[in-house]
Amino acid sequence: MNIGFQEDLLNEFKSDRKKLSDSEIIDAIVAFANTDGGNFYLGIEDNGEITGLHTAHQDTTQLAAYIANKTVPPVAVRIEKQEDNSYLKIIVTKSRNVVAASSGKVLRRRSKADSTPENVPMYPFEINSRLSDLGMLDFSSLPVPDSEYSDLDSIERERLRNIIRKNHGEANLLELTDEELDKSLRLAVSVNGKLMPTYCGMLLIGRQDKLKEHMPTAESAFQVMSGTEVIMNETYVMPILSVFEKIELNMSARNSEMEIEDGLFRISVPDFDKRAFREAVVNAFSHRDYTMMGMVRILLDDNGLTISNPGGFIEGISMDDLLNAEPRGRNPALADVLKRIGLAERTGRGIDRIYEGSLVYGRPLPDYSESSGVMVKLFIPRSLPDETFIKMISEEQRRLGHSLPINTLLILNELKRNRKATIAELSRSIHIGEARVRNSAESLVETGILEATGQGRSRAYMLSAKIYKRSDNVEGYVRQKGIDRVRFPEMIMQFAEANHGQISRGEAVDLLRINEAQAYYLLKKLVKDNRLRSVGKGKNAHYEVV
Repeated sequence: MNIGFQEDLLNEFKSDRKKLSDSEIIDAIVAFANTDGGNFYLGIEDNGEITGLHTAHQDTTQLAAYIANKTVPPVAVRIEKQEDNSYLKIIVTKSRNVVAASSGKVLRRRSKADSTPENVPMYPFEINSRLSDLGMLDFSSLPVPDSEYSDLDSIERERLRNIIRKNHGEANLLELTDEELDKSLRLAVSVNGKLMPTYCGMLLIGRQDKLKEHMPTAESAFQVMSGTEVIMNETYVMPILSVFEKIELNMSARNSEMEIEDGLFRISVPDFDKRAFREAVVNAFSHRDYTMMGMVRILLDDNGLTISNPGGFIEGISMDDLLNAEPRGRNPALADVLKRIGLAERTGRGIDRIYEGSLVYGRPLPDYSESSGVMVKLFIPRSLPDETFIKMISEEQRRLGHSLPINTLLILNELKRNRKATIAELSRSIHIGEARVRNSAESLVETGILEATGQGRSRAYMLSAKIYKRSDNVEGYVRQKGIDRVRFPEMIMQFAEANHGQISRGEAVDLLRINEAQAYYLLKKLVKDNRLRSVGKGKNAHYEVV
């Protein structure tokens, strides 16, 4: 008998015909706990053949206790025994800490070149990376071993002060002495009475030669390609503040702009929003994993802009909840400095700015779909701006006197693409809770940007007549608004015929997304046309096909 699937990172098979050793069981549990958890099957061969349990492993309670006793911190597993006692399924959850065997061995799981899994040692630098992913270690705040305070560069420190002035950072920082500034920003910490640079300090204002010596992973690149031709390829191993200025300068020279006239106003539309670009680059540097080899890479090509960095999303954050997740970073000390000096969004919601940079111009959303467990990759596609959408957003922002919230922009973008949607549909597509979506949508109805039809969960939203008129697409509005109404009678009849020859008023409301009065009118008209007949009264009232 075969179990019917193959081994992978989340599933491992082990034969128990000759009694699998206790150490091998513990190694497997430790490796699962230190990766993403998974299922350890005991009594199954590598090819999936079920060959049975050894008598020593029949007592699942004893086995679970043994595993907890031989792991540090103790790993509590759940063991499922098959009815015929042919094999065990040991379920291991992902640990919120680094787990070791009581012998001191620390392992993790990985895929080999042929995609089969294996358990391998977890080295010290990987332990730091793991703890950073779990939000339990701020690598950037740690002192750099074997470094001296003199490894920090006074010229780079002055650059930092200039950035504070230019970007309206915390003005009180400018009043501090160099040592006071470094301590306040955690660029240096006192260790046994001696001031030492932190990784944060080395990354931001370290001397270039010392940065290469102590942090060889602090590498970045700016690349420009046209087709397959490399136009520019610059790599840097230098303090982030210096790199940032070079990257902004290179990008500015290649980020062309156009102007759109909106009455008395002129709206400047760049190929890539400048504030969004800045936030994306800041995110790449502040959230990258500096214990991993690789580089922060900015690539500008015919398709768009790609910004990638080593280190996947930290624990608890995924592509689907980027706009909902609480601000968290892999390197809090570094991220804090970038906010305080004015380079990064001070609320910690830089991701909102990145999305806004595409939404306000009616362009496709930023794409994180190529990110993985070891890399975050952001792609911002090139595309022509939507002039009508830009003018609509610009007019509303002028009326309000401030920028539109990100939720509002997402709703408008979704309705621009899909024409009409309910709260539930909008919530699913933009990954925001229904309560917040409803609040934003109803506010837009009040301002006349959206129109709504129907009641309750059937209430649907679409861009208003004035928006369609502005884009010289009155026909599109009429078609969107009226096409369903023309088809309502046939839709009612089709539903009734498929529903055992009957339909209720409530079912008509849900089907057509209209209110009860409108449903009553349509049903009565079909009765008058002798296509339906009314049956019963009150709660049991319904209509049957004639």
